[in-house]
Amino acid sequence: MDVVTLSAEFASTVEAGRMFKALILDAPNLFPKLMPAIKSDSIKYVKHRIDAIDKENLIYNYAVIEGDAKPEMLELVSHEVKIEPSKEGGCKIKNVSKYYPKKGVEIKEEDLKEAREEALVILKVVDAYLVANPKAYA
Repeated sequence: MDVVTLSAEFASTVEAGRMFKALILDAPNLFPKLMPAIKSDSIKYVKHRIDAIDKENLIYNYAVIEGDAKPEMLELVSHEVKIEPSKEGGCKIKNVSKYYPKKGVEIKEEDLKEAREEALVILKVVDAYLVANPKAYA
């Protein structure tokens, strides 16, 4: 069973603390509010296991353990999200995802393309909301 590890980075003009509050800490409240901005067919049921929330260092580690966003071929998907301040005053959101296939299943990076694109859409929607609402999560 080979674990597939993928990394991604997203730059934003939003201050790191604001992004962490919106994207991580208040996601259960903010995401439903923003969902009309996301295509209805891309909304999926997902059950997470939170492994770590470090508010001081803006780190969030969690695993997708159940739901539509976890393909049948996977045991689980773990994510390590770190939001870092950028020199320009915004932030960089770094994500390392590890995909653990079920026994006897081989996965390739291209098998995971759709899920990664959906996560990027949500990130862009949150970013756009924060840019348009500079007092939100200040």
